[in-house]
Amino acid sequence: MPIAIAIATASAPADLRGVDAWINQTLAPVSDAVAAVVFHTVPLAGQPFPLIVGWLIVLALVCTVALGLPQWRGVRHALDLLRGRYADPKETGEVSHFQALSAALSGTVGLGNIAGVAVAVTIGGPGATLWMVVAGLLGMASKFAECTLGVRFRQHHDDGSVSGGPMYYLSDGLAHVGWPRLGRWLAVVFSVCCIGGALGGGNMFQANQAFHQVVNVTGGAASPLVGWGWLFGVVMAVAVGLAIIGGIRTIVRVTEKLVPLMAVLYLGAGLLILALHAAELGPALLRIWHGAFTGEGVAGGAVGALIQGFRRAAFSNEAGIGSASIAHSAVRTGEPFSEGHVALLEPFIDTVVICTVTALVIGVTGVAQPGLTGVELTSAAFAAGLPWFPEVLAVCVLLFAFSTMIAWSYYGLKAWTYLVGQGRRQELAFKLFFCASVVVGSSMQLGPVIDFSDAMVFLMAVPNVIGLYLLMPMLRRDLARYRRRLASGEIRALW
Repeated sequence: MPIAIAIATASAPADLRGVDAWINQTLAPVSDAVAAVVFHTVPLAGQPFPLIVGWLIVLALVCTVALGLPQWRGVRHALDLLRGRYADPKETGEVSHFQALSAALSGTVGLGNIAGVAVAVTIGGPGATLWMVVAGLLGMASKFAECTLGVRFRQHHDDGSVSGGPMYYLSDGLAHVGWPRLGRWLAVVFSVCCIGGALGGGNMFQANQAFHQVVNVTGGAASPLVGWGWLFGVVMAVAVGLAIIGGIRTIVRVTEKLVPLMAVLYLGAGLLILALHAAELGPALLRIWHGAFTGEGVAGGAVGALIQGFRRAAFSNEAGIGSASIAHSAVRTGEPFSEGHVALLEPFIDTVVICTVTALVIGVTGVAQPGLTGVELTSAAFAAGLPWFPEVLAVCVLLFAFSTMIAWSYYGLKAWTYLVGQGRRQELAFKLFFCASVVVGSSMQLGPVIDFSDAMVFLMAVPNVIGLYLLMPMLRRDLARYRRRLASGEIRALW
């Protein structure tokens, strides 16, 4: 995301040469132009406010109200679904509710939760944490809506696989409500942007940051790995290739183990630090509450804290972007709203839990100081409580990068096959190109490439949100019917 990219590229050498320099010089004007449009800001209380963030937050508010507070009314049902109480192995689909959630989480949980939160707290003060939580809670409704539609309009193929996501509910869903031409156009725009985002932000950026983190913990400039980024990329590419070669079923076998492991490593360390600093937890929470409404000492005051909190939440959980609905569409279910309920847990885990733990660790350890921001601040905060954590953080970054890559490979693949058609050759061509991009990302400084792909990710929100608004009346009617069937016992738990 933009904040994470700023952190990443800040340490890039200024004297790029050869192919690196040619790529940067060629793409920089295009990248800058696209990013200027997508991340256009307006002044709000003296602070730049990205309109794309407002676009996503307004959608979350609309979904919250129009769909009757699904993030509050549906949590218990979501947990029952996740536990398998309504699972029917005879239903069509490829993965379980838990596997679909783990695959989607692997695409959103990453550097934004580690570095981006630190940036938000540095710029917006402790109060940004509260607004980050509020935005995360609102985003649960957006995920509920888009993932329900992903299942509702998915397509089943002869080999038993399925394809779903915004491409299909924009084209088929809008045709269903009388907007066929608009739907096809929006679906194509979304697909092109999704491919760009998958190859850049979901691939090359992740590989690049994983390599730099490994270099940092193995000696920095004196590391024996310096100059061997291409070899690191080859190893990562082979690992990614093995994970994605079998499609979503192979991917979820990896993510259903990887996501809990990442949670144990990162959240376990964070909760341990909070326990060790229990005396500072109360004052830290008070600073968050006070800062959210006063913004004392923060540029823009309370509004500045709100902007940074909302911005971090939007860039972290991607609610409203539409990407996660591609993974959720593969679930085994005959009830689209069942997966919508499971999906609403995603922003809660990603933003409300993981991002909040990061912010609290920074708060209780008191390491915030000028010159420290991003992953350096987070690493210093964790190291203050657990001196051995920087090495663990390197493992977490590596796992986060790997899980993000395999999730986005699936997103990009489904967008690609929507445009060029289904087939083994089409799928193999994309997977090979995706793996080759891992090597490129690890071995080169590709600032403008990553900036461009990052803009593509958020440009996905434009057609997606338009489609969600147009499909909202149908979604409301179907949800009311689902809730009546659930209340009457027509939809029964298996145990």
